[in-house]
Amino acid sequence: MEYVSTRGGVGAVNFEGALFSGYAPDGGLFMPQRIPSLDRDTLRRWSCLSYRELVKELCSLFITTELVPRSMLNDLIDRAFSRFRHKDVVHLSRLKDGLNVLELWHGVTYAFKDLSLSCTGQFLQYFLEKKQKHVTILVGTSGDTGSSAIESVRGQKNMDIFVLLPKGFCTHIQELQMTTVIEDNVHVFAAHGNSDEIDEPIKELFADVDFARKYNLMSLNSVNWSRIMVQIAHHFYAYFQCAPSLDTTPLPVVEIVVPTGGGGNITAGCIAQKMGLPIRLVAVVNSNDIIHRTVQHGDFSLSESVKATLASAMDIQEPYNMERILWLLSGSDSCLMKTLMERFSMSKSLKLPEDLHRKLSKTLHSCSASDEDIVRAMRRCWEENHYLLCPHSAVAAHYHYSQPDGTPRCCLAPASAAKFQDALLRAGLVPQLPPEITALTAMETRSTPLERGQDWARELRERIEAVAQRREARGGRSVPRDSGGSPGRE
Repeated sequence: MEYVSTRGGVGAVNFEGALFSGYAPDGGLFMPQRIPSLDRDTLRRWSCLSYRELVKELCSLFITTELVPRSMLNDLIDRAFSRFRHKDVVHLSRLKDGLNVLELWHGVTYAFKDLSLSCTGQFLQYFLEKKQKHVTILVGTSGDTGSSAIESVRGQKNMDIFVLLPKGFCTHIQELQMTTVIEDNVHVFAAHGNSDEIDEPIKELFADVDFARKYNLMSLNSVNWSRIMVQIAHHFYAYFQCAPSLDTTPLPVVEIVVPTGGGGNITAGCIAQKMGLPIRLVAVVNSNDIIHRTVQHGDFSLSESVKATLASAMDIQEPYNMERILWLLSGSDSCLMKTLMERFSMSKSLKLPEDLHRKLSKTLHSCSASDEDIVRAMRRCWEENHYLLCPHSAVAAHYHYSQPDGTPRCCLAPASAAKFQDALLRAGLVPQLPPEITALTAMETRSTPLERGQDWARELRERIEAVAQRREARGGRSVPRDSGGSPGRE
């Protein structure tokens, strides 16, 4: 299995190359050269597998045994999920009115990103140990990515992670999940700016090719193929849990409702669909509705500004994974993708070609929810089930409640309600805090402030250089990497 750029400007790479590259050197995103196709017998056999075993089967289709022997791949995935609180890793809650909620948040940080990042951290460590290499990970976060990325690599000698969080734009719990991790290889910066502003110094450092190569820069946002790959399992597991029967011809269709920000989860769903899984995908967004406008009208254009909403992790203007979806639907037309993405990069406005928009609207359905819709869904779910939804999960529940009964449907729940106390209070609900989250408030914190007026890129650059010097003084590794880095968040 090899991976190619959506823009076609570079040669194919193997899984290791895609893992360490993030963005392709031509600015595109890596995708499998060929999407495996699964027959009915494979789907029926997989329907009996646990979530953990599904991840193993799926990853084995995209990672060759020459790179990672199957027994080692199984071990890495078992290690990745060893810290999850639920014995099944994920859990489906069947609620009233046909509301099925797939809880993807039973990892250390109570967010779905723990699933893919815990596996990605294990894959990184495997290759780094094998080649005696060290990488410097840069992450900008609007909330959950930072803490999940930290937990996936904390304490590892082969990796240093530098996280920029937007002070005041994360929830207090999200911030504490980052600043309370006191490890030699974890470096957190609290920047007095918004999510778009913290991206700027990260992009500047990655654009400095010599610096990026010298310090082996990479990122763990959802441009990284490894994260998309693991997330394909969400859709297979949701289908098998909610399909009424696999004995009918044709197989029944299940609707998967996906809260969508950067587009990683919905991209994974499109790949699952391409593999032969009979699902109907619904991308649900908040008031930052670029994906909804693209699906409905072919209008892939930025709004004037990002709107702050209760579903803060979805407050994203540029869902970069849409490039992967459009590439899939165009029949892997890299020339078209290069033209469209360069046009969007220049004008921040793009009208999809009519044929491509028609294919997109057949593949995806969409819905947007206001803060009022989110609050109503949270209240209704509590009143009917005594079940607390996070505001992102409530966007999916809002869609479910607006639909007629009868369609088998599964709503993906990306985070625990415990992380979003303000949203719960706004809905008139009482937060229920697990002891791990309550304990955060009494723990030591460590972070470096970045004030307005400071040169954030210089501050970050100097810290990376200082950490590397200390590591080298202790006899640590610093070996130039073969592939380039990648900026971005979430």
